[in-house]
Amino acid sequence: MQSLKSNALEPTRSELARLTRRDAIIRLLPVYGLPILTVLLIIGFSLALPDTFPTALNLRSIFSDKSIVALLSLAAMLPMMAGRIDLTVGFGIVMWHILAISLQINYHFPWPLAVLVVLGCAAFTGLVNGLLVEVAQIDSFIATLGTGTILYALALWHTDGRQVMGVLPQGFLDINGLSLADVPLPAVYVILLSLALWVVTERLPLGRHIYAIGANEKAAALNGIPVRAHVVGVFVASGLVVGFTGVVLASKLRIGQANVGLDYLLPALVGAFLGSTTIKPGRVNVWGTIVGVIILAVGISGIQQLGGAFFVEPLFNGTTLVLSIALAGVAQRRRAVAQAKEADES
Repeated sequence: MQSLKSNALEPTRSELARLTRRDAIIRLLPVYGLPILTVLLIIGFSLALPDTFPTALNLRSIFSDKSIVALLSLAAMLPMMAGRIDLTVGFGIVMWHILAISLQINYHFPWPLAVLVVLGCAAFTGLVNGLLVEVAQIDSFIATLGTGTILYALALWHTDGRQVMGVLPQGFLDINGLSLADVPLPAVYVILLSLALWVVTERLPLGRHIYAIGANEKAAALNGIPVRAHVVGVFVASGLVVGFTGVVLASKLRIGQANVGLDYLLPALVGAFLGSTTIKPGRVNVWGTIVGVIILAVGISGIQQLGGAFFVEPLFNGTTLVLSIALAGVAQRRRAVAQAKEADES
């Protein structure tokens, strides 16, 4: 968890001005290495698969399939900003997509009311997580693993292990089914949420306060930052995003089943962790998270089209995570050595 609490390693303009061009490029590699690798993968797969990979159909498929992962990665990113982790991003989506459908099919709720109920339950779960972590002082990994497992158990109990299915209103199906300027609506949600979170995290004091908590909680408290309120708040916000993602998934699948959802946990966490290795290496950030999700989507899509086996996706996710965290560690050590040299010279 230390990487979550590290300061970002992106170089300043004054630092780059003192370096040679070669050293500046090396210094910038941890910042832009992952986006460059993503572009190279796209070019490589496009050359290898000219009839299938660089097509509008494949692009729409990637947008549609990976938007759920992107939304969950952004949800996971929020507690990580404060140095915590939220495992209910994977467990919660199981419960929320089932509940969104069940309320309409079994209890005849109008779809807007069903969506509001799901969002309210998801926010309440986030509040419980925040209180367990901050008030009860339970480690966030353990607390959210516990609440997540409870949610999964409730999903199994609610469905009795069966699928929840029936005729859903068109308005609910349009949540996932419509497009805007030929861009699938789930991808639009990702763009809008990313922009909103970028403004909050990079342009508003609230974002700086949350990063300060993640970097040094005691120092943040001494500077008057309400640590408890902010930490509980990020868990509530994370819960809301997961609840909304569950609604989108329900609109996409049109059936509710308890064996769908947990497969999203690792990719979502991988996307968020990858976000701490690029753009602002050393700390989770919005655009880094999006780049992390994109490189996973591009890599998996290309490998599968080349004939990769069924186990390619988890293998690629795990390998990419390990390599990226290792690269971030190398960047941190290089930065520490450089700072030590500067201190000795001064």
